[in-house]
Amino acid sequence: MKAIVLEKTCEADELEISEITIPKITPNHILVKVNAFGINRSEIILREYEADEDYIHLPVVPGIECVGTVIDSMSDEFKVGDKIISLMGGMGRSFNGSYEEYVLLPAKNTFKLNNEICEKLSTEEIAAIPETYFTSYGSLFECLQLSSEDTLLIRGGTSATGLISLSLAKAIGCEVITTSRNNEKIAVLLAHGADYALIDDGNISNKIKEIYPNGVSKVLELVGPRTMADSFESLSLQGICCVTGILGNIEHIDGFDPIKDIPNGKYLTSFFSNYPTQHIINKIFEYVLEYDLKPPIAKVFNSLDDINEAHKLMESNNAQGKIIVKLEDF
Repeated sequence: MKAIVLEKTCEADELEISEITIPKITPNHILVKVNAFGINRSEIILREYEADEDYIHLPVVPGIECVGTVIDSMSDEFKVGDKIISLMGGMGRSFNGSYEEYVLLPAKNTFKLNNEICEKLSTEEIAAIPETYFTSYGSLFECLQLSSEDTLLIRGGTSATGLISLSLAKAIGCEVITTSRNNEKIAVLLAHGADYALIDDGNISNKIKEIYPNGVSKVLELVGPRTMADSFESLSLQGICCVTGILGNIEHIDGFDPIKDIPNGKYLTSFFSNYPTQHIINKIFEYVLEYDLKPPIAKVFNSLDDINEAHKLMESNNAQGKIIVKLEDF
């Protein structure tokens, strides 16, 4: 079968198609024909530098999520023909991921799709949901405890997670301020339903206070540690900041002192997307169908041969939605 095998850190243009053996079924696993998968920032990080870390088992096929069809099973939970999504749990790092035609997946990180989902959403729409919607939904409703009374600031608004979080928040009636570093993308944010869209130069708390003098009640921080202090300044008393992304390319803050750096009466949380369950995946799809949400899709590539272009589009930060590689419709 065809696969993208990562042997070492490399540039996007260096990714190549390889021919490898279709994996054999093992206990508590399922063998899946990959129909489509989304491209994620973590796969760019893996290719650029994380593959050098000792905990990455090279060579490895990248890809932390997929939608597919079960073709063999050694799990009581799945049968041949089931339509599934799978994500996380070491996928694409500890074991081969979705950048291949057939993938061997642990049952514990694989989740069934019912007929209604497959009838109402296209293959590419389903492929746009697993990791990004899981991240957005968990950040907003588990971590930020978002309600219709909240005012929400989303930093990094034109990322796939930013746009999806905007749609999830507006569906329940929140007021949303969202940001971009690019003036040309402000219209995109407003077109997706943002109440306010601001240019983010790293210091926007004064602009926020001009709109909401007491600050916003919740912040979804997708830029990450680079702008976290300013996000705290944008919060009202008893407000919550959830750090979910690292679009600012800074993963850690040297010398971070939680006593001094987290303001009194304001709260810091984060969302780590490594523990999906069938229950939460069902809730996400129910939410999507209930509110008739359409996942924002930047571009659909129709072959593994396009993986170089897909990665370069992600690197450009110009995608404005999810990047999908589709091999075959359900």
